[in-house]
Amino acid sequence: MDALDTLLERAIAERDQALLVLGRAEAALQRQQVQLAQLAGYRTEYHQRWAGQFSRHGAIEIVHCYQSFVQRLDEALAQQQLQVQAASAGVQRARDALLARETRAASVRKLIERRSAEQRLAHDRREQRQTDERAQQAAWRQSQLKAWSHRH
Repeated sequence: MDALDTLLERAIAERDQALLVLGRAEAALQRQQVQLAQLAGYRTEYHQRWAGQFSRHGAIEIVHCYQSFVQRLDEALAQQQLQVQAASAGVQRARDALLARETRAASVRKLIERRSAEQRLAHDRREQRQTDERAQQAAWRQSQLKAWSHRH
């Protein structure tokens, strides 16, 4: 049982570590999502600001600069979306790892419970056998005593 207790302690420690990893992965995902939302918001604001400028007057050089900057923003958004997807995949891996660790800890716990129940049952059976043997011996002695007293 000591080995199983040690195994359970290790399984719980691994589960706790997996829980920390999941927390970090979720925090990283949240940061990436916030950054994506900020970048998308900035792109929208930039587009709205310059759309008004182009309706009034716009030199071709300014339009080219605008288009170039918007293209870089779009690339940054695409890159950030990849970062969000990677962080999301990291969260899923961390959840899967946590589930595996929780399952292992629960399995070890269940094994310990089963072994404890088996030990209690074996102990109870030994005690019952000993009680039965003492009762048989007492009954045999009683019968021997009665037989002896009838003879004498």
